Amino acid sequence: MQSKLLYIKALFLVRSAAVIPILLAAALLSLSCNGGATPQPPLPASYKLVWSDEFSAPDGASPDSSKWTYDIGGNGWGNNELEYYTNRTQNAQIKGGNLVITAQKEIYTGSDGVTRNYTSARIKTQGLFSQAYGRFEARIQIPAGQGMWPAFWMLGNDITSNSWPKCGEIDIMENIGKEPGTVHGSLHGPSTTGRTSDATARLSRPAGQNFADDFHLYAVEWERGTVRFYLDSNLYATFNQSQWPAGGTWVFDHPFFIILNVAVGGDWPGSPDNTTVFPQQMLVDYVRAYTKQ
Repeated sequence: MQSKLLYIKALFLVRSAAVIPILLAAALLSLSCNGGATPQPPLPASYKLVWSDEFSAPDGASPDSSKWTYDIGGNGWGNNELEYYTNRTQNAQIKGGNLVITAQKEIYTGSDGVTRNYTSARIKTQGLFSQAYGRFEARIQIPAGQGMWPAFWMLGNDITSNSWPKCGEIDIMENIGKEPGTVHGSLHGPSTTGRTSDATARLSRPAGQNFADDFHLYAVEWERGTVRFYLDSNLYATFNQSQWPAGGTWVFDHPFFIILNVAVGGDWPGSPDNTTVFPQQMLVDYVRAYTKQ
C-alpha cells in the first residue's frame, strides 16, 4: 500500500510501520444505487441486534445523550486538521430521520481559546456503549469536496489508560474528498519495529460514480482473530491475525466504542480549496451493533 493511505485520527501524528497482506473480494465494484434507496443486504441469521440509534428524534434535536457524547476542540487531532469540533446543533443534529453532521466554514473560537476557520462534529459512544466482536454497521451518505474527510470508526475502550495505538483502531469507512469514488477500511495497532502496525484496503467505484451521491451501508464483521469489511452486500477485505506483520501486536480482542465525524483538511486529504463548497453534510440513517447468537 502507498504510505499516503496510512494515517491516524486519534491523538498522534505517526508514520506507519507496516501493511499486512489482505484478501480482496472485490477491487472494483459497479454499484447501482438510486439516491437514498440503497437496498439493505439481508442480515445473517446468526446475528442479534444489541444496540442501535435510528435517529428518529424530532428535527433540530441533538444526538441522544444516552448513546452519544462529543469530542470537542481544535487541536488538529494528530493530523493537522483544520476544524474545531463542537457540540452545537449547527454541527450535529437530527433532521428528517437522519443524524446530520455539518462542516461549516466560519471563524470560531472555542472555550480553550483556539480559533479555527471551520467547525464540525465528532460524536462517540465512549463510556456509554462498547463491545468486542459482532457486526457494526451504519447507513451513510458522505459529504463531497476537496479537503473533506468523513469517517465511521472505532477505538479500543482502554484508550484513556492504554493510549493509542495500543488500544487499537478499526476504521470501518473513511473517504477523502479528492478520491470521491474510493473508500478505505483499516486496522491500526502497536508495533515494536515502528510506531504502528497497519492493514489498509481501498475499494473504488468506476470513474464518475461517487460515494457522496448515495447512501451506502458500511460494516465490519469482527470475530476473534478476523475482521471483515463490507460495502453494501459486498465483502471487500478480510484481515486476519495470522497475517499481522512481524513486530506488530494484534490488539483487536477487547471492547471498542463507535465514532462518527467529519474532519476538514489534514495531512491525508489536504486543505479545502476554491472548488470546495460549504457547508458540507454527512447524513447517517442509522448505526447498529449486533452480536453473534
